[in-house]
Amino acid sequence: MTAEQMWERVIQDYPNYGASTYEAFSFGNTDIMADELALLVKAGKKTATSSVFCFYEMEGAALPQGGELSIVLNSKNEAECIILTTKVYTTSFNLVSEEHAYKEGEGNQSLDDWREGHQAFFTEALAECNQVFDENMLIVYEEFKVIWK
Repeated sequence: MTAEQMWERVIQDYPNYGASTYEAFSFGNTDIMADELALLVKAGKKTATSSVFCFYEMEGAALPQGGELSIVLNSKNEAECIILTTKVYTTSFNLVSEEHAYKEGEGNQSLDDWREGHQAFFTEALAECNQVFDENMLIVYEEFKVIWK
């Protein structure tokens, strides 16, 4: 099902969302990640995500806000579920908590595993725009819940 088709079905079930807008996206930067993370979200194991703050600055983009709706896509751009952002805040990479790591739902959900995986992911993403990873850099942390699948 496409994002548009999923949205139409949600509007039928929840007409109060009819005035809302949504963003459709996939998590990660590879097809494998997109599929794995979409399944974790759909299963309710992944209830948070993080991104590098400077990317919002470079793109002149607004930070996500609580109450926003998003359609999570898999690697084939098929809609997997709709999430509602419940909480957004910024913190430095080195101050991420165990709870944050656990809510991201990836790997063994430990802080050490989160730091290792995200440092590698952020380092690669930053290199593409001639930026360097720094443990003190700000990240944007989002929590969400699945509202429709």
